[in-house]
Order: sequence, then structure tokens, then C-alpha cells
Amino acid sequence: MNKQQSATDLTEKIDLATVLKAKNGSHLKLKNPLITASGTCGNGHELAKFFDLNQLGAFTTKGITLQAQPGNKTPRIAESAAGIINSIGLENPGVDQFIAKKLPETAQYNLPILANISGYQADDFVNIAIKLAEQKEISGLEVNLSCPNIKGGGMIFGTDPENVFQITRKIKQVYPGYIIVKLTPNITDITTTALAAEEAGADAVALINTLSAMKIDIEKQKPLLANTYGGLSGPAIKPIAVKMVYQSYQKLTIPIIGLGGICSGSDVIEFLLAGATAVGLGSINLREPAAALRILAEIKDYLKKHQLNKLSSLIGAAHQ
Repeated sequence: MNKQQSATDLTEKIDLATVLKAKNGSHLKLKNPLITASGTCGNGHELAKFFDLNQLGAFTTKGITLQAQPGNKTPRIAESAAGIINSIGLENPGVDQFIAKKLPETAQYNLPILANISGYQADDFVNIAIKLAEQKEISGLEVNLSCPNIKGGGMIFGTDPENVFQITRKIKQVYPGYIIVKLTPNITDITTTALAAEEAGADAVALINTLSAMKIDIEKQKPLLANTYGGLSGPAIKPIAVKMVYQSYQKLTIPIIGLGGICSGSDVIEFLLAGATAVGLGSINLREPAAALRILAEIKDYLKKHQLNKLSSLIGAAHQ
């Protein structure tokens, strides 16, 4: 067998599958590690115009709240040197309309569907989870604990380990499926909230959400965003996200979904080596909607170059 034949055989044998294992045995199995990050591609049909979504590992819906939300005033997106700052404000039709109008559209794809849920108080999360527990098309919840707690005077749920613990536990009591807790990086030590989520029964954590940021219009000499502040995403935050995944992997026993500035196969490999079991593609979807296909090819090229046939062999390898 010549070298070319050997390389071809290895490529054909490459296994990109990954498993988000749960302690109760209800594992989430993905054909590859790529998951869409919530809010970057609607509920499916927007991205499906560019490629077959079934080639992804999983799909995450746009954020869902209990009641319909109009979102923040415009402008609510600003470009930065290496990313974007957004302050969309959870614009969505509410959980009931999502179930009636959006879910049938998203459920047509043959891959795990994760519903991203947000709330303004703890009961919001619980009530949404109860409603979504009845939807067999949904494979799990991504609980966004980076929303403003209006009743708590503008606190952020995800910066307080006790809040993370209590909300996660309450959701766990009413939702029997897979639960991913998405955490904010706007905290001194993200492992404290990650451990709180694990202790409360989360099946996995997603790291990281956006970093608090702002931009000033120097001509108007005022904040560019109508809401003043927003969340920074894109390549600028990737090194921070990799660090937080690496730190959390050293302390957690549940899977980590890594996200933050992923634009290439090498970015995915870096997150996997740091300890992520799967990754989220976010801002890249806005700039290059079919990026997932290129990134999958780049991952395969890396595995072939290093003569590896299982993607799972990379998870946490940087710790060895």
C-alpha cells in the first residue's frame, strides 16, 4: 500500500463523534463536535439556506423567554477590531409561540436540538423548562445564566454561585432531559460557578458567554449602543475562553462545551485539548454562514496529519 492510499484509508476511518456524558446515563451523542451558538443563526432556516444543517453535531435555538420580548432599542450591534459587541436583548416570541411556530421548523433537522432558555427571575426558567419538557423534539436545554436579574437590582445570575446552584437545581427537578448551564466569564473565577452548576445536577456546562464591553461613537461623543453596554464575542475573546475551559476541566467531572471566537479547525482542536468535549460556533456564522463545513474539513486534516482516527482522543490531552 502506498502513502497516498494509506492517507486515504485513514481519512475514511476518522471518527469525529463525541459524547456529552451525563451522570444519570442520558448521554448526548453528537456525530461531530460542532454546535451552533444560540442567537447566531435564528432557529434553523436562516442558516439552512447555506448548507445542510444535518452535517452539524447539534443545533441550539435562539434564546427563549417565558413571554415575548421585543429586544433592546437600536443600534444594538457594534463592530470591534476582532469581534462584535451585541446588545440584542433576548428578542423572541416567547415559549408558547416558539413551541407553536418555531419548533416545528427546527425539528425537521435530523440532529439533536438544544433549546436555549433565559429568564428575568428564577421562576421564569422553571416555567419554561416545564413547557419544554413536553416537547420530544428537544434533546436538551441550554440554560443561559447571564441575564439581568431585574428583581435583584440588575445583578447577573451567573456571577453568584448560589444563584447558579439554586436555579439549576430547580430546573433539574422539573426537566428530566439533558441540562447544559451556560456561564458568564464576567467573574473572578469561573470554576466557582461551574462547580455550583455541577453540584446542582447540571449534565454539562458551556463556557463562555460574551464579555461585557462597550463602544463609543467619537463623532457623536456618546455610547454607540442604545443600551450603552453589550457582550463582546469573536476572536478577541478566544484566549480567555480557552483558559477558562482549561481551568474548569481540572475541577469538573461533567462535560464542557467550549465557545468563544472559534473560526477554524485549529481553534476547535485548541478547545478540545483544553478539555472541551464539544464546541459552539457563534460569530463566525454571521461572517461565514457555511463555516462549519470548512472547519470540519480542517479538523479531519489535523487528525490525518497527526495519524489519529478518533477525535475523542484529543479531549483534555493538554493536561497530560
